[in-house]
Amino acid sequence: MSAVQRRGSLTQIELAGVTGLSPATVSNIVKELTAAGVLHTSPSTRSGRRALLVTLARNLGLVAGVHFGSRSLRVALADASMQVLADQRMPLAPDHRADAGLRRAAMLVGEMVESVDARPEELLAVGVCLPAPVDRRSGRITTVGMLRGWDGVAVPEVIGEELDAPVTVDNDANLGALAEARFGAGAGRENLAYLRVSHGVGGGLVLGGRLMHGRAGGAGEIGHVTIDENGPICRCGNRGCLETYVGAPALLGMLAASHGHLTLRDVITRAKEGDPGCRRVLSDTGQHLGVAAANLCNLVDPELVVIGGQLADAGEILLGPMRNVVAQRTMPSTAGPVEVTAAELGSAAEVRGALAVAMDTARLSGGLGVNV
Repeated sequence: MSAVQRRGSLTQIELAGVTGLSPATVSNIVKELTAAGVLHTSPSTRSGRRALLVTLARNLGLVAGVHFGSRSLRVALADASMQVLADQRMPLAPDHRADAGLRRAAMLVGEMVESVDARPEELLAVGVCLPAPVDRRSGRITTVGMLRGWDGVAVPEVIGEELDAPVTVDNDANLGALAEARFGAGAGRENLAYLRVSHGVGGGLVLGGRLMHGRAGGAGEIGHVTIDENGPICRCGNRGCLETYVGAPALLGMLAASHGHLTLRDVITRAKEGDPGCRRVLSDTGQHLGVAAANLCNLVDPELVVIGGQLADAGEILLGPMRNVVAQRTMPSTAGPVEVTAAELGSAAEVRGALAVAMDTARLSGGLGVNV
């Protein structure tokens, strides 16, 4: 059950490999749990061969994922097999109020539950990700001033009161890392680093198959690694953080004089079309990220570095220079250089991670109705 819940869907042969059980034992267990209404099976093909795909039954309930970005809100609803049933985005003002945003998110979740003809009590849990370090025990942001208007806000209480469901809150890059480790580019890997590069820069670490949080939820916050002790003031209060060199405001500022007003999407599009200025800015960004990522790799030795966020759409214009710097600056190993790749889940990584922690919460609280 845990293996199916984590992966969303598996064939019986894949289940045997993941659990270490024999194919015959897996087949018997699947038959029993399918008859009990806990699992659902459907015919499929893998590598040209017939296979039986195993998922959790829809009637076990629903989970919701909420992703608050710097300027947008995304909400998704999934069933127990992690199949996304509804997905909606909306813009947010840079200075939006936390309580209004949280209540709007709760309203969207309620509307989605109704849209799939489910009852409110079928919602088992909600996962929320925020672009700042979070104490998972309290659901509060732990660094003052990182997300204006959110300091001291008890997120689980606000959403939980609206939806009457348990709420788990975490940092967005952490949940992006979790999603890529379970469902994306890092599936099957025990150790990976995830860098989310967009308007800001965040990082998440999965080590030994577990998401790392550290003392106060700040583990992996690579955006606030100092790369110039005399550099510009960062929103965190320090000087010369990586984010002040590769975040969207810095990139767009470098192009303002020559290109006028651009969005991050404009920069990526023009770079792909061959604009030399935009290509140079993204290439330099890749080098800065490579230096920071190499330091991270020398500290925690991941198998894989996954790049997510909007800048990942730049592809090799960004990843090529970054990959070269990581190879040059990491300690040589017989295992070869650390692999650097783009996120497979794209912009959905963070909300998929929010759905995953919601499902974990439902499973651990017994909300799925089975002992797993």
